[in-house]
Amino acid sequence: MPTKTPITVAHGDGIGPEIMSATLRILEASGAALEIETIEIGEKVYLRGNSAGIDPSSWDSLLRTKVFLKAPITTPQGGGFKSLNVTTRKTLGLYANVRPCVSYYPFIETKHHDMDVVIVRENEEDLYAGIEYQLSPEAMSCIKLISRPGSEKIVRYAFEYARLHKRKKVTCFSKDNIMKMTDGLFHKVFDEIAPLYPDIQNEHWIVDIGAAKLADTPEAFDVIVMPNLYGDILSDVAAQIAGSVGLAGSANIGGKCAMFEAIHGSAPRRAGQNLANPSGLLLGAVLMLVHINHPEAAERVHNAWLRTIEDGVHTYDIYTEGVSVEKVGTREFAAAVIARLGQKPNRLKVVSYAKGDGKALENPVAASSAQMELKGVDVFVYWPSRNPNALAEAMGKLVGAGLAGNDLAGDGLELQMIDNRGVKVWPAGRAETFCIDSFRCRFMAERQIGMDRILALLGRVSAAGIEIAATQSLRNFDGQPGFTLAQGQ
Repeated sequence: MPTKTPITVAHGDGIGPEIMSATLRILEASGAALEIETIEIGEKVYLRGNSAGIDPSSWDSLLRTKVFLKAPITTPQGGGFKSLNVTTRKTLGLYANVRPCVSYYPFIETKHHDMDVVIVRENEEDLYAGIEYQLSPEAMSCIKLISRPGSEKIVRYAFEYARLHKRKKVTCFSKDNIMKMTDGLFHKVFDEIAPLYPDIQNEHWIVDIGAAKLADTPEAFDVIVMPNLYGDILSDVAAQIAGSVGLAGSANIGGKCAMFEAIHGSAPRRAGQNLANPSGLLLGAVLMLVHINHPEAAERVHNAWLRTIEDGVHTYDIYTEGVSVEKVGTREFAAAVIARLGQKPNRLKVVSYAKGDGKALENPVAASSAQMELKGVDVFVYWPSRNPNALAEAMGKLVGAGLAGNDLAGDGLELQMIDNRGVKVWPAGRAETFCIDSFRCRFMAERQIGMDRILALLGRVSAAGIEIAATQSLRNFDGQPGFTLAQGQ
């Protein structure tokens, strides 16, 4: 008898318990050798006062099994509740989110008959770091974090995945024509790593036109790697244009742990009605079986599911008159898949898996360093009058385009520029530029300075009665500015 692999299972909220029950029935019938530990996560845990949605004892199970099969959960509305998905991915180091998006034409309607795209999404950083602030009554801020190690890990993973699964091309999506530092770094790392894989084609698209091309001609792509936010949005788009978001499974892969799930939500309005389609979670479970090196069970389940779809046994969400043969509920769909275990599709592509298809990908990242010089500070201030000239006057005496007798600047720092939402409004701003109550004042020095001068400056700004909302140090790295100019600067 094969050794059972321990996995942690969470039944989730809404339709979660129903689709998890269906999925586990199919896995058991397939002969998958699993030892299941069940934990409670989600809405009930949140409402017990746990803002993370998961108890410490559940972390013990995850750290022990290192494999998590998770049904969708409901995060209560209102502030104070953190996304459990994001928390789990970041806590366990699940840096790669892998979402295959495949069309099953003609059995499920789609305009894209030959679509077979894998989205590889960076999972730990970008705007999903969740670092947000309110700067003023009118302005909110969210920090977009893109790191070299994070970018290297996900780009290498995409190329290794392509090589392992005999894919021909990896495409990078970014928006580095606008976000030249953050998305620019992601693109730069892609261009550095791509030549290490000469057997795989590579290309880069600006994300907006790339998204348009994906929606119109998805067969032009094979594996697409991108930062977190774009990956989240476009993997849902890709799944929907392939046929249905409800059919897409997802793998979240880290160096030591992995999590598998459907990409859709908990759909509480459909809960308890035996309506929900378990396919997304089931295909996530297939990815799990491959990952834990149970290829025979993965193959049996996946081919049986394909045969069920091919035979026209469909849940309500994919049922189409004239195409589907039988409309079934959640339990009946699971029974139909179980009845076809050992069968293969006749027209859809038969899947096959081998030992090692889910092997952990080695992904070392070298430490980086640079010569850093502190050159200035950006001071974000609350200025309710919305008048940049009055703000500049408060920072010192305005004479023409420069400052004279600028007591606030001092210590070699000079007020170089004031902007509003990234647009320069002083000096020589334009009256047509609309301003809100949050401004950025940039102080720069000609030579490297110490942090003590920055702190002294901030003390004088505060003493002048100007409300400081946030600050950002300005540094050069290896002689190059580690900050961008304002628009119009």
